[in-house]
Amino acid sequence: MYDVVISGAGPAGSKCAEVLAKEGYKVALIERNTEWRKPCGGAISSRVLKYYPQLRNLNLLPITGISMYSGDYYQLKYSWKDIREPSYTVDRLEFDNVIRDIAVDAGVELFDKNLSFDFLYKQHHKIGVKTKHNNEIKEYLGKIIIIADGMGSKLAIKSGMRNKWKIDEIGLCKCAIMEGMNYLDKTSISLFFRKYKGYNWIFPLDEKRFNIGCGTWLETNRIYNINQVYENFLNDPFLEKFFPNRDFKEIWRGSYPLPALGVKENSLFKDNILMIGDSAGFVSPISGEGIYASIVSGHIAGETAILALENDDFTSNTLKKYKSHQNIKKIRRKFKITSSMVDFFYENNGKNLSNMFSLAKTDKDVNEMVINMFLFNQPPSREFLLRLKSIP
Repeated sequence: MYDVVISGAGPAGSKCAEVLAKEGYKVALIERNTEWRKPCGGAISSRVLKYYPQLRNLNLLPITGISMYSGDYYQLKYSWKDIREPSYTVDRLEFDNVIRDIAVDAGVELFDKNLSFDFLYKQHHKIGVKTKHNNEIKEYLGKIIIIADGMGSKLAIKSGMRNKWKIDEIGLCKCAIMEGMNYLDKTSISLFFRKYKGYNWIFPLDEKRFNIGCGTWLETNRIYNINQVYENFLNDPFLEKFFPNRDFKEIWRGSYPLPALGVKENSLFKDNILMIGDSAGFVSPISGEGIYASIVSGHIAGETAILALENDDFTSNTLKKYKSHQNIKKIRRKFKITSSMVDFFYENNGKNLSNMFSLAKTDKDVNEMVINMFLFNQPPSREFLLRLKSIP
């Protein structure tokens, strides 16, 4: 019997497990495949270092700038060098294994190659998790069960906390890690917003490697084929300024869905169960960034589980403190506001985004607001949105 069973050893699950193990609790951390690389841009903000100061000892590429392009390629550049701490780009396989190892070093028991597919029950009460491991069924009993195995989680559906995601509730993304000679600014990431609900990106990883990808959003998923969008971006003449010879080698490629409407309000807790990370929608509705929010959700869930274990009370009456925590409420509120703005930014073939970038280029306050919105999920002021609407 474990104090806590966590299904999913990504950023959310690993952080949650670490928090619990450091307090001496017995934790089973179940992972489908530690050799799997999540398809992801891999940009992390400096805020992640608050939770993982160990990352400062790694040879990560510091990022101190961003170039954003509207659908008609109107560019907005911004540098925060000497203003705030740098962000970083990471290979998700390396990053996830580092933070997973930190959890194991704290005393967590990691069970790799285990696919969680159902709960264990006793008198209709969920008391553990069933997994498939090398064609065998494994069972892990726990006082508290934490769902952290992504938006495709079987446990999330079987818990009754949420339904399967619909195609117009998600983002569809495809990306690759490439290697070759390029003229990328190694201190800056690039985002290319489309005239439809979608965006592309190029993130440098080191002198020769870079992450390149694309995504479609919400109802746009029904109109555009993500594979074709990806190929179109790779062959976009605009990229010749970065890759004049198109001579690069593909190291890895993958596709993935992600939540696009923010946190699912009723999918965070119930008796002896918590849901964190992508499973619960901790992904920015505008940028698609979810690493930081997932880590926060894992950390707060871990603290909430500790409180429940200390009081020997695993009911929703105690676990609801996870949802009501000020940091979780802050993330939920920001995501809800930014989700409501997606339609506005992309209407009229992305005109509002172009106008926004144009204003930001000449107005320092607007520039700061736009950067904070895309990098830190800070919603813009109502006055700013009205100002955008007034532009003919």
